[in-house]
Amino acid sequence: MTVLRLEDVSKDYGSGEQRVRALDGVSLEVRAGEFVALVGRSGCGKSTLLHLAGAMDVPTAGRVWIGAEDTSQLDDSGLVRLRREVVGHIFQSFELLPTLTVAENVELPLLLCGARHARERALECLRWVELQELARRMPHQLSGGEMQRVAIARALVHGPRLLLADEPTGNLDTVTSNVILSLMRRIAGERGTAILMATHSLELIAAAGRSIRLRDGRVAAEGAG
Repeated sequence: MTVLRLEDVSKDYGSGEQRVRALDGVSLEVRAGEFVALVGRSGCGKSTLLHLAGAMDVPTAGRVWIGAEDTSQLDDSGLVRLRREVVGHIFQSFELLPTLTVAENVELPLLLCGARHARERALECLRWVELQELARRMPHQLSGGEMQRVAIARALVHGPRLLLADEPTGNLDTVTSNVILSLMRRIAGERGTAILMATHSLELIAAAGRSIRLRDGRVAAEGAG
């Protein structure tokens, strides 16, 4: 099942002489259970593509489908609904709220949706990343690897079909990066979640099932991870 599809997508910023084309006619698909690495030099369009794939923006031309929904046909409330219900995010800088405990950080997406049993589901996700014993700690009491595992639990707590990761091991050492990589492969394999991950890490590229290389806003190459 296709979870994400981009069809001839372009994205411009600015207007007139100041117009910059960040993406230029990009087409790609990511299916359920696929782990896809998005690679390329800084400025090639990776972040723009992730924004479009996460319903945080809409294309200037072309179409982005998340599941069966064309994001360009949705209003702001529809885009918010997609972000809250269908898409999960993992960031390089973890993005944990410093004033909330680990458990509170993980349950936050459910509370924003008004979901029931938020704490129970948060603790279940913490068990899945093997951090249930840290539920009452504050983010500043965690190591970098622990913070990223909490961030993964938060990204999974609402059961997203699509997980977007932006340099998820960029702030971690090699050993800890391997732990995060193993978790991401489990997410795709055991949970059937589609993963699109922007990365410069050769290890992560090699571990992904497929890689898509961007150059100057266009797909330059595709192949096995």
